[in-house]
Amino acid sequence: MIQIQSFTFSPIQENTYILYDETGECVIVDPGCYDERERTILSEFIEEKRLKPVKLLNTHCHLDHIFGNNFVSGKYNLLPEYNKNDQRIFDAFAVTCGLYGLNCDPSPPAGKFLDEGDVIVFGNSSLEIVFTPGHSPGSITFYNKEQKFMLAGDVLFYGSIGRTDLPGGSFEVLMNSIKTKLFPLGDDFKVYSGHGPETNIGFERKNNPFLK
Repeated sequence: MIQIQSFTFSPIQENTYILYDETGECVIVDPGCYDERERTILSEFIEEKRLKPVKLLNTHCHLDHIFGNNFVSGKYNLLPEYNKNDQRIFDAFAVTCGLYGLNCDPSPPAGKFLDEGDVIVFGNSSLEIVFTPGHSPGSITFYNKEQKFMLAGDVLFYGSIGRTDLPGGSFEVLMNSIKTKLFPLGDDFKVYSGHGPETNIGFERKNNPFLK
């Protein structure tokens, strides 16, 4: 059974996730650890649980979701995996950090590009992928049918949606992603978002002002 541990990191308050099961293998999703204190928090959790990181995954490549890519890559000998449509955003990481006055620890290049239909395997567990652009051109969502949860990045939030005014964003595309890719998974699917508290599809379908 997959266990999910979340951390809220960086000045942007991004949610970083570690998913692991009874084998001890784990995947790190959207490492946003921004400074040494946050890197220590992440690595100490892994050490205390005696976990073995086997995948570094990015739902998308906005700066707050890849702040910790270089640290995770160097410490655990992993390369990031994300959708190729976010490559331009990935390549602009240093410039974007400069625009916001934030520190930049450049990420290593992708080890693999992910797309809809791919399956992430770790230990006895797996995550499927659905392509959910709109917040960014290459946003993807990781989900598990058996335990009915998804890691949606910045596609869908509790009572809100991802912003679409950044380069490559589109409100219409995002709406289509949510309604045709996430809603069909079912109202009982729990949503772990890139920012803020967790929610579920049923609640957002009924209450999210952007989705009515």
